[in-house]
Amino acid sequence: MAKLLVIRAHPLAADASRSMRLADEFLAAYTQAHPDDDVIDQNLYNIAIPEIDLDLFGAWKKLGDGVPFVRLHEAEQTKSTLFEGYTTQFLNMDKIVIANPLWNLQVPTRLKAWIDCICVAGKTFKYNEQGEAVGLVRGKKALHLQTAGGFYGSQDPASQYVQMMLNFIGVEDVASIAAEGMDHDPAHADDIMEAAVARVRAAATAF
Repeated sequence: MAKLLVIRAHPLAADASRSMRLADEFLAAYTQAHPDDDVIDQNLYNIAIPEIDLDLFGAWKKLGDGVPFVRLHEAEQTKSTLFEGYTTQFLNMDKIVIANPLWNLQVPTRLKAWIDCICVAGKTFKYNEQGEAVGLVRGKKALHLQTAGGFYGSQDPASQYVQMMLNFIGVEDVASIAAEGMDHDPAHADDIMEAAVARVRAAATAF
């Protein structure tokens, strides 16, 4: 039995968000093809995602200096616990699906904050003797689902960023499916989405 983590990065539901529709279509096909797998479906807009700020820097500095966790300020305790929890959750998964829209050529900020939680020196990557970063994550596979109003051929900064960061921490098996051009060519928006849905459902069956 495999463990699948689905990360959604859009505050709207599938009836108002194309990227969330792709996520729903993936899950429907995946659960049908893999009924025994353990699936966690997580929308980043429904949970607390800590940004790297003064509280986290303060907590990491104090813990590194040997200060007991119980002596951290409440905000430091809360944010560092959340941060570590998302790191651990990611490490415990076998498969990762990330679904997001392209917003201003980038991923939503909540997705950036989550990616920060899974890029942790000493846990998901390290530096070797030559000062080069080496990914520590092994045996995972990932699928990136993204929607965009224009045509980018998955060469937009957001697509490249997600691919690069997953590769950076050692996830080598990363596939992507993009639904693009719906706003540029609204007359064919439904056809574009249906073609993407077909690809997503096929990918889910084999994932």
